[in-house]
Amino acid sequence: MFRLFSLMDQPASEFLVELRNLTFGYGERAVLDGVTLTIPRGKVTALMGASGGGKTTVLRLIGGQIQAAQGEVLLSTEAGTADVGKMNAASLYAARRRMGMLFQFGALFTDLSVFDNVAFPLREHTDLPEALIRDIVLMKLNAVGLRGARDLMPSEVSGGMARRVALARAIALDPELVMYDEPFAGLDPISLGTAARLIRQLNDTMGLTSIVVSHDLEETFHIADKVIILANGKIAAQGAPDEVRHSDDPLVRQFVNAEPDGPVRFHYPGPTVAEDFGGGLAP
Repeated sequence: MFRLFSLMDQPASEFLVELRNLTFGYGERAVLDGVTLTIPRGKVTALMGASGGGKTTVLRLIGGQIQAAQGEVLLSTEAGTADVGKMNAASLYAARRRMGMLFQFGALFTDLSVFDNVAFPLREHTDLPEALIRDIVLMKLNAVGLRGARDLMPSEVSGGMARRVALARAIALDPELVMYDEPFAGLDPISLGTAARLIRQLNDTMGLTSIVVSHDLEETFHIADKVIILANGKIAAQGAPDEVRHSDDPLVRQFVNAEPDGPVRFHYPGPTVAEDFGGGLAP
């Protein structure tokens, strides 16, 4: 697999990303409260949990889009580790060039062809000649099975194909870290299985480190090396998929077994039925 940047001088650190005692909230609502977690190098790590649990927030913190109120977001570098939240603009942009991002539903540029969508980061961040860009784009599209769709527009491809084009764009610069935000949302079973296999295959063949935010339990557990479940601002469980699946934590059991009621309540907190209906209905 062709790579733009040599990884020969990569540090020997076991973890590519580490969050230490990290706290973050939106306004008065705390999303992450003293969270410490690690993203092992070369592995697929899944971030899971109920909606609003802070999974996408973790991706935004790693990418430097937002900054933690407290704690550190450490990214492994050749010089050691660096706190993403304390990077200046030049360092942050350099760090982001080591990252690829697959946005929910792909987020392709609708007025650019499939080819030009994948070529976009190469043209923006490198001085490579067009002939070499062409070869790289076709290689990335071939890796996701869409080299023949190079001249199509996003409106001419299916949802599953659009997600694969977005994946080709995410790996165009040969990143060390690829972050996936709900890569399986809205996909039919065939497209979902294809996307899951691609994530695992590309991680292994390209030597990537992958973070997958997903609610799809079966496919995510199948491809992940490590699963982290976030809940109530904390880590409810983490470990190998089988370890998490057999966790004794009530919230984890509710999530894994898709139970409608438990620590995450079915009914939103409010007045009792008797209070609202004057005792006319049983609670």
